[in-house]
Amino acid sequence: MGGGSNSGDITKALKPGDRVVMTPWAEKVFKERKAADDPESLCLPFGIPRSAPYPWRILQTPTHYFILFEGNIHSYRQIFMDGRKHPADLDPTWYGHSIGHWEGQTLVVDTVGFNDKFWFDYLGHPHTEQLHTTERYTRTDLGNIQIEVTIEDPGAYTTPFTTVGRARLMPGDELMEYICNENDQDRGHYSGPPHLPTDGLIPERPSPPARK
Repeated sequence: MGGGSNSGDITKALKPGDRVVMTPWAEKVFKERKAADDPESLCLPFGIPRSAPYPWRILQTPTHYFILFEGNIHSYRQIFMDGRKHPADLDPTWYGHSIGHWEGQTLVVDTVGFNDKFWFDYLGHPHTEQLHTTERYTRTDLGNIQIEVTIEDPGAYTTPFTTVGRARLMPGDELMEYICNENDQDRGHYSGPPHLPTDGLIPERPSPPARK
């Protein structure tokens, strides 16, 4: 598969009617972040709902699903499909603890237990360890999967919101070895506030929407 999320700015990929409204703490963090501090640019995991612009694959077994990523650190996610619940006491991690089930033709993945280190996008939208995501993977036709991710984090956002993306089937392609730290020539060029990777230009950062 390829694609599936808006890694540039999550506010541009929302379900109709949803809004991203940050808490005062999150607004402060968002405004103070620097491009050079983006964990993804430092070859660290990108978390959820962000993804790298490289192919990925879902591997299915009777008890577990695994998402294998070509990009970043060649990492993976595991999703427990055996009916278990989330443990009561989780050590915070980059991808959290995921349990899944099927609702008709939709794979639903519930994840908690995140650390607060990754960014939602290039612009630096933050989160806390209270983050709870619900992903819904629906195959809309032979070559496409719609991915909805509902984000709940009362520590960083005043209300839940849902991002919508589409992943495309890449028949005949295989995952290649990609080592982010090898020959990394980008890191020394990051400067200023977080920005979209568009032609090397640094646009003015959007102001957070006013809280109601």
